[in-house]
Amino acid sequence: MPTLQRDVAIVGAGPSGLAAATALRKAGLSVAVIEARDRVGGRTWTDTIDGAVLEIGGQWVSPDQTALISLLDELGLKTFERYREGESVYISSAGERTRYTGDSFPTNETTKKEMDRLIDEMDDLAAQIGAEEPWAHPLARDLDTVSFKQWLINQSDDAEARDNIGLFIAGGMLTKPAHSFSALQAVLMAASAGSFSHLVDEDFILDKRVIGGMQQVSIRMAEALGDDVFLNAPVRTVKWNESGATVLADGDIRVEASRVILAVPPNLYSRISYDPPLPRRQHQMHQHQSLGLVIKVHAVYETPFWREDGLSGTGFGASEVVQEVYDNTNHEDDRGTLVAFVSDEKADAMFELSAEERKATILASLARYLGPKAEEPVVYYESDWGSEEWTRGAYAASFDLGGLHRYGADSRTPVGPIHFSCSDIAAEGYQHVDGAVRMGQRTAADIIARSKA
Repeated sequence: MPTLQRDVAIVGAGPSGLAAATALRKAGLSVAVIEARDRVGGRTWTDTIDGAVLEIGGQWVSPDQTALISLLDELGLKTFERYREGESVYISSAGERTRYTGDSFPTNETTKKEMDRLIDEMDDLAAQIGAEEPWAHPLARDLDTVSFKQWLINQSDDAEARDNIGLFIAGGMLTKPAHSFSALQAVLMAASAGSFSHLVDEDFILDKRVIGGMQQVSIRMAEALGDDVFLNAPVRTVKWNESGATVLADGDIRVEASRVILAVPPNLYSRISYDPPLPRRQHQMHQHQSLGLVIKVHAVYETPFWREDGLSGTGFGASEVVQEVYDNTNHEDDRGTLVAFVSDEKADAMFELSAEERKATILASLARYLGPKAEEPVVYYESDWGSEEWTRGAYAASFDLGGLHRYGADSRTPVGPIHFSCSDIAAEGYQHVDGAVRMGQRTAADIIARSKA
């Protein structure tokens, strides 16, 4: 294949890379989007498994995700609300199962008050520190050198309150044990969603889904870009200097461009060889960023049986194998679908089991929430992004203890002609498709401004 001449070469055809490409094309710049997989969408993937349409990756849209919502409107994509009628189920640390309604877990009053107080404290910190530059705040170092688990211990003697609050950040979002990331990283997660209160409100954070699946966002952007999207082309080398770069990918693809955007998670930057090497600062920083681990479980049933029992399908249990479960039934589908999450150390334990034992254990945990019928799905599937070659983890990257205040300021800083764009380094919308879109548009705007300078 002859050398392609482009203004910008983009590595990765997920929502961030494609959003960047779309904005650059609108501004009159030429692009080439180079993707290692045989599909577009990155960590969004709508697939059919045993006749059931499943959201293998990112799927939810919340009211604060205005960049994503605007893009959905632009692409002509519609959304539908997650089913949430009926009672939810809470399983306490003592193993007691309680049906409840309302926003608060049915704990004793002392624990409830402690949870409310901790939520207020996190809300205050999120408002003070913000999502854009948390590392610049006077409290940054102090909060970044203490684990979120220890911070919670310092704040409260109520173990159940701590575990429940930790669930929303550790298992629910960062998919890492609360002892492995800092309180500052937790504050960033909260600030990126507008507040910690938003994170603990499943009706807010898990509000709507895209009819036809979230991958449609990437598919439609890629269709508009046409032949400028190259699949099955892992990028192996980026040769660069201050005036531009040459990108070499499998399939004899060679792109010469003035700018390059790495629209992949930080843990994959090292899969590419750079000539000359990236600066030492980048090498250090990338060693301190990693993705967590989660098993996203999809269980499809002939009917949404839990609704007949007056249940919403929503359940929480910080000490359970399945820490969260939700009704994930598709739009206008007669069958019922549950989505459940097994995170961090609990996922480690599940992967020690055989596939059959793991399935039985997970379904038994689902049954503790929703009854014995949960053990009889007609379709069962586990999303395991940790084993996926071009992701190698769950949701998004976060810094290890102490890394955010130390390196965060450099996470979005270009190196020569090389720019970085992904949900993993977003401010608002961090870890979500919205953040990927925001970063793609932000990176494109930066390049457009530089091209006019």
